[in-house]
Amino acid sequence: MFKLFKYLKWIDYLYLFFMVGLVVLQVWLDLQLPNYMATIIRYLQMEEMPDRVNQILINGGYMLACAVGSLLSAVIVNFFVAKISARLSASLRFALYAKVESFSLSELNKFSTASLITRTTNDINNIQMLIAMGTQSLIKAPILAVWAILTIVGKGWQWSVATAGAVVALLIIMLIVFLFAVPKFKRIQTLTDNLNRVTRENLTGIRVVRASNAEEYQNEKFEDCNRALTKNNLSANRIMAMMNPGMSLIMTGLTLAIYWIGAYIVQDPLVDIPNMLTFSSYAMQVVMAFMLLIIIFIILPRSLVSARRINEVLNTENSIVSGEYKDEKFYNEATGSEDYVVFKDVSFKYADANEYVLKNINFSVKKGETVAFIGSTGSGKSTLINLIPRLYDATEGEVLIDGVNVKEYDSKVLNKKIGYTPQRGVLFSGTVRSNVDFGDNNADEETITDALKVAQASNFVSKMEGGVDARIAQGGTNVSGGQKQRLSIARAIARKPDIFIFDDSFSALDFKTDRKLRTALAKHTGGTTKFIVAQRIGTIKDADKIIVLDSGDMVGIGTHEELLKTCPVYKEIALSQLSEEELQ
Repeated sequence: MFKLFKYLKWIDYLYLFFMVGLVVLQVWLDLQLPNYMATIIRYLQMEEMPDRVNQILINGGYMLACAVGSLLSAVIVNFFVAKISARLSASLRFALYAKVESFSLSELNKFSTASLITRTTNDINNIQMLIAMGTQSLIKAPILAVWAILTIVGKGWQWSVATAGAVVALLIIMLIVFLFAVPKFKRIQTLTDNLNRVTRENLTGIRVVRASNAEEYQNEKFEDCNRALTKNNLSANRIMAMMNPGMSLIMTGLTLAIYWIGAYIVQDPLVDIPNMLTFSSYAMQVVMAFMLLIIIFIILPRSLVSARRINEVLNTENSIVSGEYKDEKFYNEATGSEDYVVFKDVSFKYADANEYVLKNINFSVKKGETVAFIGSTGSGKSTLINLIPRLYDATEGEVLIDGVNVKEYDSKVLNKKIGYTPQRGVLFSGTVRSNVDFGDNNADEETITDALKVAQASNFVSKMEGGVDARIAQGGTNVSGGQKQRLSIARAIARKPDIFIFDDSFSALDFKTDRKLRTALAKHTGGTTKFIVAQRIGTIKDADKIIVLDSGDMVGIGTHEELLKTCPVYKEIALSQLSEEELQ
């Protein structure tokens, strides 16, 4: 929990310092009120005192000043607490978001998307609530309890025993909360994660759910998660429901006990009644201090769980760290080899996995060449090309660009070299323009128009309301799969990179559009190196090199004609799609 306080700014620590001073002042002012009240009662009992009315008014004025001072102190403290909690939650949200942004796919696989969303929202809100409600109580409660106890010591052992009994009763309530309610609070965040996961899955796959008539099945899944969370909350809240009446009973019982005891021990009404009233007020302050601590201990367990979950993300070490080299010109001049991209003895396996996904991959690519990858599902095609932009790092061997290991590149320089289009086209809420000119491109109008034209997207974009300024819904749900892919390809083209990576990015396109796109791409990006993952022979048959993968092994490399003669795996795939005549 305390590790999170490093995200506070120096001004927040200054606020905390002032808060402590103001809380001490507030406690002192609150504890003066019973003394002035007792003094006023004494003056009321002294009928023969000549300036009795003036003294009563003076002490009444002191009481009013103390009450107003306490109120102002409380307002200022709450103002500081609100600023500190809001600043801390804002800093944590940004730190958590930035940390997730820096994760490689390996780290992202450790946390579910639903869990990361819950940690960024719900968990941070719990921390904010603890700071907002608990900071003042945490500072005030110990000071108030110690000060009030020291003040009432010696004013009557019978009253002190009654007060101690009330405190013990409060501690018993606190123990019950810890034993029965705290475990329930600890489960809330995990159950919330599960609820968010099911909700997100349902909303993301709503078309499949409806097409499969699976609404009832999804409803049952949601109801199971909802029921588990509700049951957990009810169990915790039933225990918490006993607290308010329990505390009220203890406070009322303590007041009655003090008055009942006072009825027996009062000897001189002029002396003992004011003392009894003063003691009663101080005893209530002691009980109030312990009540504040109980409130903290109610919030604290859930907040500690949230803090642990936040720290899990913030303390996760990135497996992929940006290199230091940024001078691209230095690379191009320093390497004498004609090979632009080289895979040298590359093997890869996922974290905590025993088997290698890729084994001993070796090939080189010259600048401007088009290299295609084909193989059965799960053969490692996407994994292999993901090693180039360092979405994963090779477990063994090296991936070189311009003769330099990709691990040595500054991440921004490396990403600037690459135009990447994933298997599933990804669009962001905004416009066509903002999706094509995404990131640090700052592309002009001509670049965006050319990119859309090459990607065969200009025709349907021109028909959309607003053209390039047409709205795109979150996830691109208002465009088709093929349109989504073409806009994703246009985004990569607009970057004007040195390397294009198309990870099965033509799968949603018809054969005619596929052909047009590849022809336009070849003309527009003639000197650019291209890596294409595809399942269709027609998409890759014109590539300079075709690499055939089978269960992580590279079983063939060459042109389409060469592989038909030398690679049985490639020929089998080709014949499954085209006839002998079409392959020639």
